[in-house]
Amino acid sequence: MTVESTAARKTTRRSSGAKRTTGASAGAKKADQAPAGEPELVQLLTPEGERVQHPDYDIDLSAEELRGLYRDMVLTRRFDAEATALQRQGELGLWASLLGQEAAQIGSGRALRDDDYVFPTYREHGVAWCRGVDPTNLLGMFRGVNHGGWDPNSNNFHLYTIVLGSQTLHATGYAMGIAKDGADSAVLAYFGDGASSQGDVNESFVFSAVYNAPVVFFCQNNQWAISEPIEKQTRVPLYQRARGFGFPGVRVDGNDVLACLAVTRSALERARRGEGPTLVEAFTYRMAAHTTSDDPTRYRRDAEREAWEAKDPIQRLRTYMENEGHADAAFFEELEAESENLGKHVREVVRAMPVPEHMAIFDHTYADGHALVDEERAEFAAYQASFANGEAE
Repeated sequence: MTVESTAARKTTRRSSGAKRTTGASAGAKKADQAPAGEPELVQLLTPEGERVQHPDYDIDLSAEELRGLYRDMVLTRRFDAEATALQRQGELGLWASLLGQEAAQIGSGRALRDDDYVFPTYREHGVAWCRGVDPTNLLGMFRGVNHGGWDPNSNNFHLYTIVLGSQTLHATGYAMGIAKDGADSAVLAYFGDGASSQGDVNESFVFSAVYNAPVVFFCQNNQWAISEPIEKQTRVPLYQRARGFGFPGVRVDGNDVLACLAVTRSALERARRGEGPTLVEAFTYRMAAHTTSDDPTRYRRDAEREAWEAKDPIQRLRTYMENEGHADAAFFEELEAESENLGKHVREVVRAMPVPEHMAIFDHTYADGHALVDEERAEFAAYQASFANGEAE
């Protein structure tokens, strides 16, 4: 199975050494200086795989670090593709793909320190990878055998949140607690462009600004809130909303892993210095359906997807590494083999997941006993017993 976009592979690769450096007057313009009609964003790696500079955000990575980011994106994409296939085969009830958003998640995820805390939605498979969460644990909830499958405090990565935007309030409260404790760690909260319209998100902005909470709000603007396009969500670029709440916002090329790393790292450092929250808008695209229950062909055109395939985050980093001599054929071949092994491992683990005991659903609802849960448990037990009685009769 290939790990890159077919369309992206057709992109003409530039000759080795084709490195371009630009200043604020060229491709590295500040957000408010972008050409009319084009998204204002921070970019360090163009879709053609050319390295550019930015006056406010830049980063210096070794060849080994670049290969690490590439490996993260490739393996995350393979895991995601395997999960989608498993759902189509009836092994999972549902799956929310991250296809096309690998750079946004890996770049921001690798900007974190171990003591930082992450509050995800339900699509942050790449961030979970960066935090050391076993990818097969992500699948238990979608298979219906657990409520998450990992201890959030072991990796400082909270359980997936299905309710849109609610995790931003949790993140803000946790960040306020960090500040009161005097710690210098930070919190990273993820949400999508659709969730940005939720009241919880806006309330989080109010509280984090007023209390100067060390939190970074990372919005993955993938252009579609299920079937609603971004122009029906906002009249201004999402990052500009932060200004109304009293803290800075920045838009970054969400398909550029280097820019996502640089911008998120800067925002997290700002939070640790006690300078309050930042809103990062990663301008990217959801290449797949919203979830496997969705049919995107009903509301968006193929030409739109094809245009974004040419901006594939994995291919652009590969082009840059090949042009600069940061990776050879052996590296890519070994990674392809590792990708195949990961896919096989995921399939085997998912199919071997044990079916939970029916009453286990009530065991971890509350830390202590609860009268309502006891009542629900008894009703459910009686319901289950009714089937057994019917069979006996």
